[in-house]
Amino acid sequence: MNDNVNLDNHTPMMQQYLKLKAQHQDILLFYRMGDFYELFYDDAKKASQLLDISLTKRGASAGEPIPMAGIPYHAVDNYLAKLISLGESVAICEQVGDPATSKGPVERKVVRIVTPGTVSDESLLEEKRDNLLAALYQDKTGFGYATLDISSGRFDIFECTDRETLQAELQRTDPVELLHIENFIDMDLIAQRHGLRRRPSWEFELDTARQQLNLQFGTRDLTGFGVENDTKALRAAGCLLQYVKDTQRTALPHIVRLSKSSLDECVVLDAATRRNLEITENLSGGSDNTLAAILDKTKTAMGSRMLKRWLHSPIRDQHILTNRQASINELQLLVSVLQPLLRKIGDIERVLARLALRTAKPRDFARIRDAYQILPKLHELLAHVESPHLLQLKNTINQFDQIAELLTQAIIESPPVLIRDGGVIATGYHEELDELRLLADGASHYLEQLEIRERTTHNIDTLKIGFNAVHGYYIQVSRGQSHLVPIHYTRRQTLKNAERYIIPELKEYEDKVLTSKGKALALEKTLYDELFDLLLPSLGPMQASATALAELDVLTNLAERAYTLNYTCPHLTDKPGIHIVEGRHPVVEQVISEPFIANPVKLFPERRMLIITGPNMGGKSTYMRQTALIVLLAYIGSFVPAAQAEIGPIDRIFTRIGASDDLASGRSTFMVEMTETANILHNATDKSLVLMDEIGRGTSTYDGLSLAWACAESLSKNIKAMTLFATHYFELTQLPDQLIGVHNVHLDAVEHDNTIAFMHTVQEGAASKSYGIAVAGLAGVPQPVLKRAKQKLRELEHLSKQASASQVDKSQLTLLDDVEPSEVEKVLANIDPDSLTPKAALEQLYYLKSLLSSS
Repeated sequence: MNDNVNLDNHTPMMQQYLKLKAQHQDILLFYRMGDFYELFYDDAKKASQLLDISLTKRGASAGEPIPMAGIPYHAVDNYLAKLISLGESVAICEQVGDPATSKGPVERKVVRIVTPGTVSDESLLEEKRDNLLAALYQDKTGFGYATLDISSGRFDIFECTDRETLQAELQRTDPVELLHIENFIDMDLIAQRHGLRRRPSWEFELDTARQQLNLQFGTRDLTGFGVENDTKALRAAGCLLQYVKDTQRTALPHIVRLSKSSLDECVVLDAATRRNLEITENLSGGSDNTLAAILDKTKTAMGSRMLKRWLHSPIRDQHILTNRQASINELQLLVSVLQPLLRKIGDIERVLARLALRTAKPRDFARIRDAYQILPKLHELLAHVESPHLLQLKNTINQFDQIAELLTQAIIESPPVLIRDGGVIATGYHEELDELRLLADGASHYLEQLEIRERTTHNIDTLKIGFNAVHGYYIQVSRGQSHLVPIHYTRRQTLKNAERYIIPELKEYEDKVLTSKGKALALEKTLYDELFDLLLPSLGPMQASATALAELDVLTNLAERAYTLNYTCPHLTDKPGIHIVEGRHPVVEQVISEPFIANPVKLFPERRMLIITGPNMGGKSTYMRQTALIVLLAYIGSFVPAAQAEIGPIDRIFTRIGASDDLASGRSTFMVEMTETANILHNATDKSLVLMDEIGRGTSTYDGLSLAWACAESLSKNIKAMTLFATHYFELTQLPDQLIGVHNVHLDAVEHDNTIAFMHTVQEGAASKSYGIAVAGLAGVPQPVLKRAKQKLRELEHLSKQASASQVDKSQLTLLDDVEPSEVEKVLANIDPDSLTPKAALEQLYYLKSLLSSS
């Protein structure tokens, strides 16, 4: 569409469209015309391709015909869902004027803009996944980040100084739409994300942001939220809030507070760790065989979303964690009676968001009614709980008896999807509505009597009375009996085989009935709108209740999982270390057919690193991951898959397990591996749990061995993190002889008749061999190749022994001593003894002595 289009060349209706489209140039405009939303010009072409709908043409006052496409009004949700899933945004333009009184085109205006991050309609959302809109600000000191789930009102901010931390937060929150300042510096950090929206710099102004936020929360300043000094994050939050107000075109009463996420309050998981632990997404991008898939048997969608948030944000507050443990323990006796009730509660959290936005549909009101009718029974089941946290949840869940009673009286048992055609408000709720309906509904009996009377009086046996939307009520007589029609019948319509008439009595009744139907529908819509006004004053307590119900669902689910999967309650202690007895991998044990082999873990300051050796497929990665997952579960308050577990303070979990090329960023496998390793070495502390698997495998043997040795040494000697370090470099098994706190363990295997049996049991000490050729045989490598490999292995081992015998150190580790020469060595290398005078030689000797003393 040409931006300079001449409006005078178009009809008044198209002029109205073009003016509205000029205000929303970058998004699709759904323009309401009767029972259809129409699209024109480039919008029509784009929509026809994306939605697979017909592209037609509309005649223009001048020039070429206008491309045009349309969708039925009643089916708009299905089309919106497809567009939103493709990352598109849509401006919804409705008829707001009365066609009966409009002299020109019916008045229209854009009532809301639907974007991937601002949808609240049930049909447009994934029920078990948070739908986050985010905004990102950057200056020279770091990043400010804000997220909002408009379908729940959850509004959070976050600040950090480095891109790795922001990358982890982006992965944790996974927004469907991301607003960023137009001069964003680090574009390669977000370039691959979907739903990017560039916003002008003025939308991120700090004073404007403070004003917007204070206006939203009804506050004079933001001190009460503890975010007053988080200026970068506030800039992002201000832009985000303005964007939501611009798109929704309505108040946002369900957004009542701003929360700050802090690294000090949670166990930090970086992006690589989230990926490697397969928390909610497996390495193939799906949800099968993930921790969430095993753990999530919640009965409400809002509970499922909360559980996933817990899994991605384990907390360090032991008071909260022990409260959750006590609740889970007590709920194990109530699971069978609570879960059927929770299933009936439904997704009240998102229903209340639609109530706040005044977009709730009739069935949303019915869901609120049905849920609140269940609450008394829920309170009865929780009457004797003793856990302080469960008592608090019970009180917050509350009982909304008056609202349940109001909606029982106001809404019919099974309402239609929309209020558009009426039939939503229950009989008995409003006297005038009942009278109007009675008048309209009484038409059928009256018309039956009138038809019998007229047929009998005039002896016309083909006479019948009917109605259509165009001509209203009519008396129809066959063409063959039309000569019997009396003179006071006025012809209304001629058909092929019949004539239709009207009489004054029927016309008078038609006006009366149609008026009553129109009045009834208008009154019903008014009463429906009043329900919003009656419920919104209780929105705050209802939202708090929904959150408490979601948490009750999560805790009840964890109680069921603990009982069903034989989990035990971990002991959280202030004493550093991790002591797990008979630990199991929560996912692997559920997907394998044979019994899972449980294994212990012992880590404490005097035993802070385990060098893990053993064959490929022997279970090293499983052993390492299960340790991290057990710790993660403990730090969400869950029971864990172990016979016993005692877990000390943990601030971060790092995993460096496996890698692949990052072709989009031009990074090789080894570069990815080293980037992840660098992140660990820079950020791990003595309270961190670090999993390192096969460091250095992406380069030459001695390069890799050198790097692995240095990384292990740094983690143990300098950082002193709790570390599981799996390797195939047997040279590293000598580290325990040189470093305090390092110990060897291995997963064993047994070879017999050219086959290998994996024992999957963790034992003290180093493995005796790698079994690599045996594993290759299991993989189907041809026998001649295996035979040649064994022969070559014997040759290499023989050469290695000869080389070792000639070395002073008798170890390959001497190959690691390629270090930078010292200053003394450099000076000595440049001295020519034959050219020195006795005095110069003495001066050089004193100089070397001074260098040695200062080194």
